[in-house]
Parts: sequence; C-alpha cells; structure tokens
Amino acid sequence: MQIDLEALPDDPAILQGMLRSVVGEQGVLHAENDKLRLLIQRLLRQQFGRRSEQLTPDQLQLGLEDLEQAIAAGEAAQDATAAGLDEQRQQRRTARPRRNHGALPAHLPRYEVVIDVENKACPCCSGALHLIGEDRAEQLDIVPAQLRVRVTRRPRYGCRACEGAVVVAPAPDRLLDGGMATEALVAHIIVSKFCDHLPLYRQAGMLGRQGIILDRSTLANWVGRACWWLTPLYDLVVSTVLSSAKVFADDTTLPVLDPGRGRTKTGRLWCYAVDDRPWCGPGHPAAAYAYSEDRKGERPAAHLAGFRGVLQVDGYAGFKRLAGDRKDGSVTLAFCWAHMRRRFYEFHAATKSPLAGEVLARIGKLYEVEADIRGQPAEHRKQARQERSRPIVEALHTWLQGHVGRVSAASGLAEAIRYALRHWPGLMVFLDDGRVEMDTNPVERAIRPVALNRKNTLFAGSDGGARHWAVAMTLIQTAKLNGVEPMAYLTDVLQRVVSGRTKAHELHTLLPWTWMPEPRAAVLPPREAVAA
Repeated sequence: MQIDLEALPDDPAILQGMLRSVVGEQGVLHAENDKLRLLIQRLLRQQFGRRSEQLTPDQLQLGLEDLEQAIAAGEAAQDATAAGLDEQRQQRRTARPRRNHGALPAHLPRYEVVIDVENKACPCCSGALHLIGEDRAEQLDIVPAQLRVRVTRRPRYGCRACEGAVVVAPAPDRLLDGGMATEALVAHIIVSKFCDHLPLYRQAGMLGRQGIILDRSTLANWVGRACWWLTPLYDLVVSTVLSSAKVFADDTTLPVLDPGRGRTKTGRLWCYAVDDRPWCGPGHPAAAYAYSEDRKGERPAAHLAGFRGVLQVDGYAGFKRLAGDRKDGSVTLAFCWAHMRRRFYEFHAATKSPLAGEVLARIGKLYEVEADIRGQPAEHRKQARQERSRPIVEALHTWLQGHVGRVSAASGLAEAIRYALRHWPGLMVFLDDGRVEMDTNPVERAIRPVALNRKNTLFAGSDGGARHWAVAMTLIQTAKLNGVEPMAYLTDVLQRVVSGRTKAHELHTLLPWTWMPEPRAAVLPPREAVAA
C-alpha cells in the first residue's frame, strides 16, 4: 500500500485503518523474506553443508584425525631422539594415553619371524644356554592383492589295446565361456564397484598397473553375465522381503544414459527393507532394490502388488495412493518422524525460531524413549510407548493445532506444521504397534550406498545396466546386514550356481542368512618360521 506522507488524513479512524493495512502487509513481507532466507539456507546446506542433522561420534572423529596424526608424528620424533635412553622411553610410554589399537582375530593366518641370539654361551661362565621361554609379540601385516593364474589340467588317457578310445574328465562349467576370469575375480569386480564404489574404468586402471590390460567394456561384460546368473537368487530375496508383514520403502534417483539423445535420463532405484532386530523379531534383515524408468505411482504399486501389512514410508504421494486403493485396508502407512522433524530443523537452522526449537525438543524426548526400548520385544515397546510416548505425542498435536493459525501462512514454519498435521494419523501408528519404528532410517541407510555409487560412477549405461545395480546392491547389502563378507559370499554363490551344484529348488540355501561356505582345501602355504 503506497501512502503519501504529505497528504495524510486528519480522521483518526482512517489513520488507524491505514496503519493496520501497512502492518498486515509488513507481516506478509516478513513471512516471504523468512521463506526466501530459508530457501537460501537449504540450498547452501545442500550444496556446501553437511547432510546429517546431528554430529555423530564418527563425524567428530574425522575432525580429530589430523590432530592425532600430528601428535603421533611428534611422539615418533621424540622416540628417535631418545633412542638410547631406555628408561626415559619407558616412562614416556607409561604416560601416554591408552588407545584402542584393535585386537588381532584368531582366524587370521600367522607366520613367525624368529630373532635369536647369535652366541648361545653364558656371558658369565661360558656355559651352554638352554631355552626357558620366549618373548612373543603380534603385529598386523598385509600382503598386497596379487593376481594369479589358475591352471586347470585335464589329463587324457588312451588304451594301448584298442588305441581308439580317449578318456578325459569333462570340462567344468564356467561363468564366462572361453573367458579368462574366475568367479572370484568377477565377484571382486562386482564388490569393488557396488560395495566399495570403484567404477569399472578405475578398476581397469588398477589391473593395468599389474600388467593386465583389459578394456572397461570387458569388465562390464563380466558384470552383466554374473548378474544374469544371480538374478534367480535376487528374485528370491525380493519376494522374501515383500512377503514380510512390515516393510520400509524409499527411492532415490539414478541417472541412466539415454542412447540417441546425447544425455542422461532420471531413473529411480526403489529400496524395500526389513529389519526386525530392534524388536527381537524372527525375520532376518534384508534390503531389496528394484529399478524403474520413472517415479510414477504405478511402479511401487506393481512392486507391492502382493504386499499386506505395515509400510513405513515418507510422504510420497504414490505410497498414499497405494494404500488408498486397497479397499480392504490391507496396507497401513506408517509415516516417518525424521522426515517431519527435518522441516522444523531446517527452519530452526535458518531462523533460530523458538517455536521450531520447541517442536525439536519434544520430538527429542520421543527419541529418548526409543533409545531406552530398542532391542526389547514388541509388546514391551508398545507398553512403554503407551505410557511414556503417547502423552508427548498428544501434547505435541495440541500444540501444533494451536499454533498453525498464529504464524504466517506463507512461512516455512507454517508449512512444516501443516505437513505434520496432514500426516498425523500415519505418524501415530508406532504408538500402537511395537514392531513399527518411529522413522525410516533403516531404508535411508540402505539408500546411502547408492548415492555414493552414483557420485563416483555418474550414471548407469542403460536400463539393463541399472537393473544390474539392483541385483548387485540387493545381494551385497543384504549380505552385509547379516554379517556375511560380500566377496566370499558372491564367489561361493557364483561357483555353485554356475557348476550346477545348487539346483533351482535349493536356492533358499544361498540366501545370505542361511548360506554356509563349502569347506575346501586351504590355499595358503603352511606356517613357516623365518629366521631373522
């Protein structure tokens, strides 16, 4: 509203009306400015800031690494200077802070280095010395990864009597007909790409440093063939996950090369996860991925066509339509408190709003309850939530309803409050079901490796290649969730399915939580004593 200060009216009522109008407009402008500032803060945080909403101990340790390295270098310099002063060195060692240097597992192979005295005569009487014990120290050593060649020999036998018969053992089935790679090498490439985030062109360069010149396309061919063999097992993991009564679901982008257009298109990698460990459930943790070319609601609807139970998700509309289309109520949506909290956190980080801080404090009390009951049976969790969490949740609901009309409708805080109230029924599901978590963090953790791969690899080469991402990520991440080493697991699985030792009806024995490695002869040399 434009006001001519040189021609103000004399009527007090008119002046009061003009003032109210100006104040109202100023409130709207302030709300718009706050919203713009919040948007700028979000963009800056997205581009340059950390993504996590809390400082974890691991993140804190990252900041201390350089300081600890500098301290260690100073101690090494002192040790070198006082090399001849044993007493001073011993005193300094006892004064140093105790650190966790790690334990050496018993399963690691060991070799011995014997450091013996040259003269075994007594320094006092020149008599013969005899062994009364030894000082023993263990250190962790490493043998760098070394390529080797497996030579398969099949002797041929002939008969001197008839001279026409030649007997030879049949050739074993190979993962790559006529190829040079063993199942172990292909498994190593798959794990390096999808678990350790090393793109194939980097792996080709690493092989080249050992004299093995291979084109990236050759490695891609190996990965594609291996994923074809692994697809039946992948399908079994997916069906097992989606037959659970409670599933986490989320998705993330996956750029895919679009041939003929000279650019990439944005596909989606969906993740469906189960983890019953927080409530001592009978199921095994697993993460199943599925690729689609877009994010239409029909994609998760197809994946979850046979699902019945509780679906823990964010606010994606496709999941809401999925539950709404089930007239029998066979799908219950449990919404994520972490997603709801994030909106208040971002507003508070940008504006230091005490109202947003109040919401964060109340949600923090809910998470304190969750920390106390994690790992307890479902019924105990439900009872504790009814006694301790429900009053907090109901009070928060009342607080949000009371403040939604008091803040500017255009502000980010009002948007956060409306989001919470809109999803409130799904946010309360965890109170009445001890199996349900407050948030979707398990599936968020399962999605994180995809983001790291996406950053290093930039894009998948095709829709088929993107589906290979789903196959490999499903088996690797599920193996990790069950404490299984992915390299050993994939090597053994490929050897069994390629050779036919494990039939189609026996694939359940290769699921990560039921898999047992086949015993085989040790390939390491026997322990030897090396004199030094």
